[in-house]
Amino acid sequence: MQYPTFVRRIVVIAAAGVLTSVGAMAGRAQVIIAHQPVVGSSNTVSADPRVPRSNREHCTVDLFSNLEFADFNTKNFSYTPPANCPGPWAKVIFAADFTVTKGRQYDRTAQFYLGGANIFFGTTAEPRAKLSPYWHVENDITDLSALLKNPQAGTAILGNFVGVYQGVLFDGLIYSSAHLVFYPVTNGLQAAEVPDLVIGMPGNSGSVALNTTGSQLLQSVTLPTNVEAAYLDVIAQSQSNDEFWYLCVPDALSSLLQSCGSTGFRETEISIDGIPAGVAPIYPWIYTGGIDPYLWEPIPGVQTLNFKPFRVDLSPFAGVLSNGQSHTVGISVFNADSYFSVTGNLFVYTDKGSTQVTGSIVRNDLAAEPTPGIINKIATDANGFVSGYVAVGSDRAYTIEGLNHTSHGDVSTRVDGVIKFRNTQRFVINATAYKQHLVQSTTGAIATTSISNGKKRVDGQTIDYPFSFNYDQVTNSDGSITVNNVSDQKLFTAVKALVPNAHSESNVRIVNGVPIPEVNAIRDEVASQDALQYDASGNYTGHSGHSSQTYVWADSYGNCWSRTLSATDAILTGWIDDGAQCKTVQPLIDTVLQRFK
Repeated sequence: MQYPTFVRRIVVIAAAGVLTSVGAMAGRAQVIIAHQPVVGSSNTVSADPRVPRSNREHCTVDLFSNLEFADFNTKNFSYTPPANCPGPWAKVIFAADFTVTKGRQYDRTAQFYLGGANIFFGTTAEPRAKLSPYWHVENDITDLSALLKNPQAGTAILGNFVGVYQGVLFDGLIYSSAHLVFYPVTNGLQAAEVPDLVIGMPGNSGSVALNTTGSQLLQSVTLPTNVEAAYLDVIAQSQSNDEFWYLCVPDALSSLLQSCGSTGFRETEISIDGIPAGVAPIYPWIYTGGIDPYLWEPIPGVQTLNFKPFRVDLSPFAGVLSNGQSHTVGISVFNADSYFSVTGNLFVYTDKGSTQVTGSIVRNDLAAEPTPGIINKIATDANGFVSGYVAVGSDRAYTIEGLNHTSHGDVSTRVDGVIKFRNTQRFVINATAYKQHLVQSTTGAIATTSISNGKKRVDGQTIDYPFSFNYDQVTNSDGSITVNNVSDQKLFTAVKALVPNAHSESNVRIVNGVPIPEVNAIRDEVASQDALQYDASGNYTGHSGHSSQTYVWADSYGNCWSRTLSATDAILTGWIDDGAQCKTVQPLIDTVLQRFK
């Protein structure tokens, strides 16, 4: 579908505000800094909070300022550690500001790397003839501290075409500034327990395009001989034919249903030396130009502007990775159909009391690929009209266990994963209508159990990604066309801190005399509806719609952030910070504390 030029008002610059968290965090105050949304504005706005931080002294290091993106050339920058804030650090935060000039431009993908590690991956907002959107993003990159101790080269990759294409002028220029904020270990702040080694995959050159199931991002690594734990943060972004992978259908039905192929199921697979090592579910991100751009103005979809990686625990392989030999870490996407853009960061913790860790995998029943099931209930009548539904589902249940010999005894590390995926799409295709209704769910629980000297510790995460999308195109009696789009993206996650060593108590704090493990939970929902109107000649005549976002973050120590935004006809109409929403994520925290104890 070709969309018209969108005309919007000029935005007002939002004022900055500071919101303190609810409750005490082991005696340390945390704050969340947030821009106050501007009611009546069409500027891009999100309920996502900034990274929680201390209100203590800090240092700032600029990476680049007002960098222009008007081509597809990689931009280089450099980093020097802050002289006034030498490590170790309690926290390090990446922050960036973006703007797109008024005019016409597609949503673009942005990737920033430092020392080969990815520090940001997201997409941009689309401008309008009278709207120059701007927004702010942040990431906690404390885990990159090992890299940040030394000067590093960096790259900013944000391809953006400016010029005339097929008779249409694309003139939106994109600008960005980025910096790092360092919180030193002073005034009672403790140094974060961080990886000893960080390896970016594939490095400063940026992500790799995976076009098929057999395509892989492969990284050769030779690690220290005393690896005790390892984790891989993975981002798999759908692009091109795969951009709307969740609306795809089996190949045999793609022509009949006028949709993409390879079914509506995708999944990221992790391997070590070709051996299955983990699974990373894929979130159905939708970009600001996706399907109907009005759905995402002014409120973009879940994580659209700042993708969050999925962490895979590779610690059972610690002994194998410590043998001094070269190993290959691989990432692939099952059912990729040209293409997924993939990157990752490998984090390695070492055994400080030993120069050699040995060990082996004692159990691994993770299959290299899933075996999804397909249900086809699509029927075609005598008139050639289509109705019915098609469904695809996948169930994963696996255990990977390693026994490793360390300076503090034998350590058994077992990862148990259960991941379920369902995608059901109902179709009605006839002379006056094309309707496609999607209901999708991805749920999972992945637990890591470490036993050392008879002492057990369980970390893990739960996920729930409910998603529905209805596309209804109807030809009215006067020949005009109405296209009604309804989207509901949800994300529920809860993580009990994934840090190494079964003997470590670093993720347990004493609250009111009771030891409580650290659990962080998130509830994020963006609900959008828009109706596009076209006359009998196919000319766009208008639209109407509304959208909302509710974001809640809380931890097991009583800290919480909550914000709800609402918009009508692409203009922000209201927002509220409602502490009562905090109770909606308490069941997630309780479930994790019960399941991973």
